[in-house]
Amino acid sequence: MGGGYARGGVSCGRTLDPVARYLTSRLIGATALAIVCVLAAGLLGLWQLSAWQAIRSAEQTDLTQSEPVPLTDVMGSDDPFPGQDVGRPVTLSGVWLPESTVFVAGRELDGVDGYWVVTSLAVGEADDPALPVVRGWVASIDEAPPAPTGSASLETWLQPTEGTGQADDDPTDNVLPQMRTGDLIQRVDQDLYGAYGVSTMPLDGLEPASLEQLPPAGRFTALRNFLYAVEWWVFGAFALFVWWRFVVEETTTEPVLSQPVASGS
Repeated sequence: MGGGYARGGVSCGRTLDPVARYLTSRLIGATALAIVCVLAAGLLGLWQLSAWQAIRSAEQTDLTQSEPVPLTDVMGSDDPFPGQDVGRPVTLSGVWLPESTVFVAGRELDGVDGYWVVTSLAVGEADDPALPVVRGWVASIDEAPPAPTGSASLETWLQPTEGTGQADDDPTDNVLPQMRTGDLIQRVDQDLYGAYGVSTMPLDGLEPASLEQLPPAGRFTALRNFLYAVEWWVFGAFALFVWWRFVVEETTTEPVLSQPVASGS
């Protein structure tokens, strides 16, 4: 008897189950990986988008005339800066750290280039985390009064620390190009808040410091977060495309042509 089933002298090839070809271990693994990548990219993109929206909202809100609230009600010493509280008046009490005094260059008052005079205040006891406080403005470092000592209670406008990457030309002196946490923390023996305060009233006979003396914000600070969001979503779309190409290649098979089979007795 003949050994094969033939029709018209040609054996019929084996047909694949259309569902089974999509349930191979390779396709299941690739699909799981694609889901993880797309989901992660989507969530990271939404996170960057929310950061962009928070910065835009903060820029549009003026809180400087709000009722002052305790600093500890707004943020803790280990908390990231609350973007919705830029410029909010806060009250705090503590102990001055006179050895932390620095001068921040590039602050202008009435057309005169000068310096912010900054001294950190340990919020609470002398060894508690400290908040750098802008006590006031001077045209020359030589005109600055001695750093304060002892306890103090004051009101400041809360600000996020700066960090545009501007280099400090002389790290050995007490003059800084900006209010950068990495430079300020080298001058204290305790943690610093992720913020600083600008005293609402000039201290120690200094000229008043104001938020108008802040350097202009970088044009692309908020835009950068938006572009990061777009990048994550592009990555997610690319992962989806790679998965689709893999599925097409795995499930597309060439038809199998069978050789003629001679019938036997």
